Amino acid sequence: MKKISNSRTPSRLDPLQRHLAVINVVGLTPELIGEDTPAIQELCKARFLQPVQGVFPSVTTTSQSSMLTGTEPDEHGIVGNGWYFRDLDEIAFWKQSNELVRGEKIWQSLSRKYPGFRTSNLFWWYNMNTTVDYSITPKPHYGADGRKEFDVFSHPAFHKDLEKKIGKFPFFTFWGPRSGIEASQWIANCAVEEFRMHRPNLQLVYLPHLDYNLQKLGPAHPAIRNDLRQIDAVVGELVHRLSQQGCDSMLVSEYGISPVYGSISINQELRKAGLLSVRESLKTEILDTGTSEAFAVADHQVAHVYVRNRSRIKEVQGLLQRMEGVDSVLDSRGMKAKGLTGGQSSSRALDSKRSSIASDRAGDLVAVARPGMWFNYYYWLDEQKAPDFARTVDIHRKPGYDPVELFTDPALRFLPVRVAWKVMKKKLGFRMLMDVIPLRPELVKGSHGRLNELYKGPMIIGASHHRGKLPSRLTDVYSVIQRYFN
Repeated sequence: MKKISNSRTPSRLDPLQRHLAVINVVGLTPELIGEDTPAIQELCKARFLQPVQGVFPSVTTTSQSSMLTGTEPDEHGIVGNGWYFRDLDEIAFWKQSNELVRGEKIWQSLSRKYPGFRTSNLFWWYNMNTTVDYSITPKPHYGADGRKEFDVFSHPAFHKDLEKKIGKFPFFTFWGPRSGIEASQWIANCAVEEFRMHRPNLQLVYLPHLDYNLQKLGPAHPAIRNDLRQIDAVVGELVHRLSQQGCDSMLVSEYGISPVYGSISINQELRKAGLLSVRESLKTEILDTGTSEAFAVADHQVAHVYVRNRSRIKEVQGLLQRMEGVDSVLDSRGMKAKGLTGGQSSSRALDSKRSSIASDRAGDLVAVARPGMWFNYYYWLDEQKAPDFARTVDIHRKPGYDPVELFTDPALRFLPVRVAWKVMKKKLGFRMLMDVIPLRPELVKGSHGRLNELYKGPMIIGASHHRGKLPSRLTDVYSVIQRYFN
């Protein structure tokens, strides 16, 4: 194992001569750091390891936005990985425009104070239409004939030059059944090369590897030890190579992943109660948000529930509270107490009043799964009526987060041959559907979204030259970065 060296002491006189990489090791918690993570352990000994209180909901885009603005969702407006866009009558997940995040981001504050300050964002979310100096993020091309060509987007367009040195981004290992260490290795190599190219003062690096098997297999599965060794090697090498170029580093994580043993079909229950409506489409059923009295946007262990008429909110809340596996149901006051919204009600009813952006995006109610449970998005009562996208990897079309995309259907025989045939059809120009994902939510063994106790949640491993008090909350990442350059 390479010894991780500390970067040179940054000049206190000129912040523009300082360089810091903020490495987001998704899913890493203090209790996972041990004999399988020697490089990260060495960092902890040389610096500090601080468990911090996460934000609610503890999901990717909410957590990242809280770190980069120093605020909670009631201010920055990112209430989950996706939500119901009331003005469009559409549920949308994993949108990419940075304009969705309200408030001043850390790089904007530092650029205002230090003209010439440069920031690069490598795969953190909301990385398009952004004010960072250099960005790179996944962005496929979609043809009018149904084609989907995998690619990344960079601004200014530097990814072609970068790919000549480190190869094409291994898209299929970033999400889906083939998810693996290759995506994180590529991003780490990207970080080293991008730093050589641009020498940013602040570099944001996203390493997702632990997110996969922790959800797929659960944190207690023996295979997780190998995942820890793999990401530890990537982190150790990245910190070492950046340090050789004079770049300091700090590690952060977004949340911890807890074991789960079952899921809650919240939309199916709402449909059985006569509250959720569907539309017949191409012999399948599509969720009809516009005519539903109530529907849920499922996001791991949290579900935003939108109610058509304000007068029925209490009725729907009572129904949710009686559902098996639901721990609590937050109304507007409960959401305010969690820092999720400003506390205003934002019903879809015609008599509703517009309120804060977070209140307008959040559900009228928020259901929280009990420990050991998570929410699936399924709304059909007959699998034969499931939409075609349900059995595919399709993070944008599904009206909820679907970790079952990490699996292939165990009922499909001769799967490699089946996949090869579909790929051949695509290359020959024929339409095909990569319908290899099962409809079996019980396969998922790990989830997040609830607020965990400290050592099972997010953490910060400080930079070599950290100054000031130790952080206590995930939102403190903003001030930790700010103090580094001040």
